[in-house]
Amino acid sequence: MKHAVSNEDKVLNLLGLAQRAGKLSSGDFIVEKAMKKKTPKLVLLAGDCAANNEKKYIQLAELHHIPLRKVGSKETLGTAIGKEVRVVVAVEDDGFAKALLKEIDQ
Repeated sequence: MKHAVSNEDKVLNLLGLAQRAGKLSSGDFIVEKAMKKKTPKLVLLAGDCAANNEKKYIQLAELHHIPLRKVGSKETLGTAIGKEVRVVVAVEDDGFAKALLKEIDQ
């Protein structure tokens, strides 16, 4: 019998695909700059990020009308995209953003 994959696993797998497709940017400075240019279709924030960081990204997301969701931890976000710990990841592609939102918001 197959076990159902948890949503977080699906989300992290999608993030890995988006990274390999070159549709993600990650890291504090890069994502903040992208958000000010309104390029991300979705921003994902680690569930364990610092409160001041969280506040900054929520404000940016609201200001620029970019969907923002909290997902996993800094470790799992980083691992999903084959990097060191990541606090924030921006999805630059509509298709990946829609697929991720569908899994996250279920």
